[in-house]
Amino acid sequence: MATRQPKSARTEFTSALNQICAERGISPKAVIETIKAALVAAYRKDHGPDEETEYEAELDEVTGTTKLYKLPDDKSKTKKDITPPGFGRIAAQTAKQVILQKIREAEKDAIIDEYQDKIGTLVNGMVLRFDGKFIICDIGRGQGLMPPEEQARDEHYRLNQRLTLYIKDIRETMKGQQIIVSRSDPELVIGLFKREVPEVNSGAVEIKHIAREAGSRSKVAVASTQAGVDPVGSCVGQKGVRVQAVINELGGEKIDIIEYSDDIEKFITAALQPAENLDIKVNQTKKTADVTVSEDQLSLAIGKDGQNVRLAAKLTGYKINLKGPKGTKITATKDDLEHEIDKLGFSSRVRNTLVFAGITTIKDLKAKSETELKDIKGLGPKAILEIQEQLEALKKPKSKTKKDSTQGQSEAENESQKS
Repeated sequence: MATRQPKSARTEFTSALNQICAERGISPKAVIETIKAALVAAYRKDHGPDEETEYEAELDEVTGTTKLYKLPDDKSKTKKDITPPGFGRIAAQTAKQVILQKIREAEKDAIIDEYQDKIGTLVNGMVLRFDGKFIICDIGRGQGLMPPEEQARDEHYRLNQRLTLYIKDIRETMKGQQIIVSRSDPELVIGLFKREVPEVNSGAVEIKHIAREAGSRSKVAVASTQAGVDPVGSCVGQKGVRVQAVINELGGEKIDIIEYSDDIEKFITAALQPAENLDIKVNQTKKTADVTVSEDQLSLAIGKDGQNVRLAAKLTGYKINLKGPKGTKITATKDDLEHEIDKLGFSSRVRNTLVFAGITTIKDLKAKSETELKDIKGLGPKAILEIQEQLEALKKPKSKTKKDSTQGQSEAENESQKS
């Protein structure tokens, strides 16, 4: 007479499975079905890829024992037990792998669900590693992916660097769903002001518009929703302590805080600061503004590499036409990008003079002879020499700096010591 199995032995598998599934939030039924499919796949792998024959795995949910059957071609026949020797060990290993995989998937889904509710908020992160041009950041329970377009242009990232990040989106990628974080999104600046300025966080001061060139400069238009609250003063803080905290978080990015106005002329005047004494004519139908600027204020209105007028156009949403006293003109729209010649690092005066002359690409500049450059108003001998030097520098391959050479030498010495 066969001895009866103790009740505890019969339920050991069930107890373990249910406990793991309950702790990790996984369905036991889904795990068992996956184990069955994995057992059939494991058998096919070991005994040849017989695609025509169908197999079926059975798993006793109480004892955890498994059997494998070959399904007949004719439905009138019964299925055949083909459980190979030692299949219980294979089944146990497969079950372990499946449960671990399900745990990983469940944990990843839980993390994605958690951060789905955090989209549009700030999080403290740390640079974990670099994956080509992408940066992987530790953001707590999960990891955030920062693509190149979400990185600030002038920021240099390093391992273990701590950063404030903006959770922008959750996207489907080749590696599954990824949490996208950003350092270039204008919402990062807004989030930092909410964190540093109580009036912004409470709604007493509202950020109406923001124009940003990440890593370089931002213009923020603010307005008060409560009487007696100074919007600009609230954001700047006593001795500039509040805005400086935001600047520090952004790695030194310059921030201009201006007061928003429904009067578009006043708003454009404020947006073009620090330039003063501007004569503005607005066409609200075409959303254009013709701004006449005195000679001493022209460079301030334009800004370094045209940045000031470009940001002002983005902030106000108006096409801004700057006119100097000597007939010089420059146009900026909300969609303007930097010109290609900005890569050459010209001084503001030389750069703006070239833009006024319609020379915005390196190809256009190379096509100009020295005589043609001399004919351009505002380009003297020093300016032409600066242009020639920058164009010559483009032809030369980049040489290693002394620091690079020293670093290379040190690495070579380290390799020599290892060998």
